Amino acid sequence: MSDRAPLDVVGIGSMVVDRIHRAPRILGPDEKGILRTVEGALTVQTRIGGVVLNQLGWATCLGLRAGIFGKQADDGDGRRLRAAMDRHGIQRQIALDGSASSRAQIFVDDTGGRAIYMAPGATSETTANDVRERHADFIRRGARLITEVSQLPLDAALAALELARAAGIPTLVDLDVPPSDAVPGLGDARALRAVLTAADLIKPSKAAAREFFPKLGGDALELARATRAKFGAGAVVVTDGAAGCAISAADFEARIAAPDAKTLDTTGAGDAFVGGLLAALHHDLGWDAAARLANACGAACVEQLGAFPEDPRAARARVLELYEGPELPLGPLCFPVAAGDPDPHAEIFTTFDVALEELHALRGRLDLTRFAAATRLIRDAERAHGRVHVTGVGKAALVAQYAAGVLSSTGTPAAFVHATEVVHGGAGQVVAGDVVIVVSNSGETPEVLAAAAALRQAGALLIGVTGGLESSLARAADVVLDAGANREGGGLGFAPRASVAAEVLVLAALSAALERERGFTRSEYHARHPAGSLGRRSAPRDDEAS
Repeated sequence: MSDRAPLDVVGIGSMVVDRIHRAPRILGPDEKGILRTVEGALTVQTRIGGVVLNQLGWATCLGLRAGIFGKQADDGDGRRLRAAMDRHGIQRQIALDGSASSRAQIFVDDTGGRAIYMAPGATSETTANDVRERHADFIRRGARLITEVSQLPLDAALAALELARAAGIPTLVDLDVPPSDAVPGLGDARALRAVLTAADLIKPSKAAAREFFPKLGGDALELARATRAKFGAGAVVVTDGAAGCAISAADFEARIAAPDAKTLDTTGAGDAFVGGLLAALHHDLGWDAAARLANACGAACVEQLGAFPEDPRAARARVLELYEGPELPLGPLCFPVAAGDPDPHAEIFTTFDVALEELHALRGRLDLTRFAAATRLIRDAERAHGRVHVTGVGKAALVAQYAAGVLSSTGTPAAFVHATEVVHGGAGQVVAGDVVIVVSNSGETPEVLAAAAALRQAGALLIGVTGGLESSLARAADVVLDAGANREGGGLGFAPRASVAAEVLVLAALSAALERERGFTRSEYHARHPAGSLGRRSAPRDDEAS
């Protein structure tokens, strides 16, 4: 798509990296709870999110040509967000001068309910002048403008709405937070009223609308009717969770029930709803069909973890299964073409950022008592004339070879043995009282567990280096060192990357502790490594020669 081509919808608002946790229930003040695992052994999943970005993501699943504009930072979260936009064919005009890209911590309970803690970052730093000076032309590319009352300052949202009105572009405002959160968090009451008055269509949640009209109770249609009268909007659509929605427009008023869904996570259901509503408005389906399509998108969203449609084909297919209405004239999925291909460097930065974040988290979890136990086990074995060995399989075997090398060069002689060779005679290099460091990310690799059993039979003591602190390897080991990483980095996130970095650093740290405890000297290092640049650098200085 040309960077000047018309767009079906453009939007400004929150673009967020979500960190999603599962919990048995949402906690209250002064309570504690234990997090559940997410998709296997992980306790957190990282997802794309943000009200407006979610809305546009679902709209593109239904064939709309979408664009987003605003402010981010040139950081790892921003690069992750922009890569997702590019993968989905969402055009973008993003200023990268924010302090930090937006992120959220989301806790999802067993019923699918959630609590969201937002750090708006760059979104909250966007000004009305930013919108007018940087994005006026981009707004005019759109056939419709959407914005939000959630993280974007009200004066910035109002500037976008005024530019759209001047260009004759219809607008939609999502009142995503209650007015008491919007004021003073995003601006004053005057600005909030100006934003809502400027909108052609307002989409509040029922909780947000009730704050304006506390005496009306919980009838979504009454709230939609009252909101429309208060702000003079052409239409108001109030979302009502699993019950569906209510619409008040000049020529239509009704409550429309939502289809049944298997709720996993309600995060972003209202955003997905807007994505479907945008597609219906684009195709002029009429209000009843629009509500049904929007409800179908919301229902499809609650069946997945996270708010953004990571797999557009699957998301579209599920929406069409849930939708009950007239045939849809959907356009093709808007995957990028040459001009919109993802930045080839995005995954490079993202992979670095993921690894750094995981290593920082590991640093915060370090248990020095475990390291002390590991060094004591090795020193006790050495005093009894025992030896040190390191083993692993696959990528962990390469890490084990590194560990044997760095240990040996810093005063703790160590030998590598491949885990698969242990049960084919390799165990013969190990005698009773030796220490074997066993490296395995999961701690459940069959070859590693077979090797651990054989080494135990030979009388070896085991140090497990693993991300699986409750794994079979951890139970078999005398000492366990945490080398876990929840995310690996890379597009698929499967190949060992951050976990390998964690294993390497844990073993490097162990070797450094042993080196310091031994009192290993510069001359001893040089004796083991006399050649190359390290040999030259470690050579005794003139003042040490005597």
